[in-house]
Amino acid sequence: MTPNETLLIPTRPVRQFIGEDRFANSDLKSWDDVKPLYDELLNRPIQNADDLKRWLIDRSELESYLSENFAWRYIKMTCDTANEELINSLNFFISEIQPPMTAYGNDLDVKAIDSPYLSQLTDEGFAVMVRGMKKAIEIFREENIPLQTEIQTEERKYGAIAGAMTVTIDGREMTLPEASDLLQVTDRAVREKAWRKIWERRYQDHDALDGLFDRLRTLRHQVAVNAGFANFRDYSFAALGRFDYTPEDCFNFHSSVADAVVPLLDKLASDRKQRLGVEPLRPWDSKVDVEGRPPLKPFGTGTELIEKTITCFDRLDRSLGDDLRIMRAMGHLDLESRKGKAPGGYNYPLEEIGVPFIFMNATSSLRDLVTMVHEGGHAIHSFLTRDLSLKAFRNPPMEVAELASMSMELLSMDHWDVFFDNPDELRRAKLQHLESIIETLPWVATIDKFQHWIYENPTHTDADRRESWIAIYDTFADKITDWSGIEFFKSYLWQRQLHLYEVPFYYIEYGIAQLGAIGVWRNYRRDAEAGLEGYKKALSLGYKAPIRDIYAAANVPFDFSREHIRELMAFVWEEMETLKK
Repeated sequence: MTPNETLLIPTRPVRQFIGEDRFANSDLKSWDDVKPLYDELLNRPIQNADDLKRWLIDRSELESYLSENFAWRYIKMTCDTANEELINSLNFFISEIQPPMTAYGNDLDVKAIDSPYLSQLTDEGFAVMVRGMKKAIEIFREENIPLQTEIQTEERKYGAIAGAMTVTIDGREMTLPEASDLLQVTDRAVREKAWRKIWERRYQDHDALDGLFDRLRTLRHQVAVNAGFANFRDYSFAALGRFDYTPEDCFNFHSSVADAVVPLLDKLASDRKQRLGVEPLRPWDSKVDVEGRPPLKPFGTGTELIEKTITCFDRLDRSLGDDLRIMRAMGHLDLESRKGKAPGGYNYPLEEIGVPFIFMNATSSLRDLVTMVHEGGHAIHSFLTRDLSLKAFRNPPMEVAELASMSMELLSMDHWDVFFDNPDELRRAKLQHLESIIETLPWVATIDKFQHWIYENPTHTDADRRESWIAIYDTFADKITDWSGIEFFKSYLWQRQLHLYEVPFYYIEYGIAQLGAIGVWRNYRRDAEAGLEGYKKALSLGYKAPIRDIYAAANVPFDFSREHIRELMAFVWEEMETLKK
């Protein structure tokens, strides 16, 4: 598409199985609205392979509708966590729709797996889908359905608690993301004040968040035991479809990061301490510019953020910029931080229309720019897979999804002059982001190792948890930063990590994908056209191939050994040294 052509706004496919009239004038009101469709699928005779393919397509259509219906309920609730009507709408789906949907889903999996025609489906992707179905059947237990409903209800409480957190600094009420921007100001007293305000506010709710986590841990462990697993970690590996790696591989990742990355973290912290001229280096010194320059401000408003991101993506490939233009035109963006929004950011796929929704809490920081291009990478992934025939093909594992987003952070970086017309600011932004990669890998190892401990020890006390957290945190944190007098805040750093509450065991994916993303970026630096083409080719596969094969399509290894991590870190470090010249 050229700049003068009209933007083509996608429309959802015709609902051939559901029918266009069923939900034409109203939303989903009860399970009875969709039960007849599930019954039809369950009872339909399948006489040959073509019948089975048609049956799978019809099932995909129904599940895509329900997925998008849930998505909008979740999106609207996170945009306004104080709205009782939106909370009730989401909870209705969780309590009234998901339980029977889960039970029917298992029955439909069994019907598909038991079909004598299944072996005749030899097209690309079916083997991966069938593998997942078999694992889902293996771990399904009827008694877990009400527990999973209760878990989801409890999980949503985290966003409400965190979304309500604000602080008042110098007479101005701020969200925590807004207050965090003050950690970049050059006045150390201002930074310390902001840091303490933020953590004092978080600490106010530490008992509530401890209690919420205790309930989640207990419920999750019961689900695992019901399904015949020793602990929720082992259950999660099965439920998440981790066919390509094991807990032992995760432990190897932890030790590799401790060996290959943490020493670089110490170098960065030592250099920061020396250049700031502070004694000691404190937590509120970690984000300020070491040369005393004001915080980078790549944009002013959400409107400016999306406009500049579109231009940045255009430079990579005009079609990528158009994907974001489509989202903007359809109102599928909520970017700016405000009171009452849930924390964090996400790209939510919308299965019917195929145009996702990006949610984030932007203020005006470099971190917000990175979040935008990160979620933009997820969005590109949604567009590249939207035409795949089955929902199962359009839902890749998180190790692939995060490869899409974390690679885009680095691929886009060569075009950040859109945000920074000053060459010195541009170099500074790139350097900060590369430093953040060195910070990210140890944090991923910290959160992942902590989760393994939590669910391997399901009867632990709050005191046990704090002790374990400190030991694990200290393993992967720099040895320079001084926490004297504020250790009680350090004990609760884990509570800021949404994933622990809402998406357990979804975190190692960031580390695996970060390694892959560095590989994609290295390919791009060597040959921009081939590197970008490999990236798009891998994403276009969706989940029609195993993870290792998808990484191979991008021409990067699925490898998190000590040697490979050292090699990638050497490349990143060399790039950083070049920027410093």
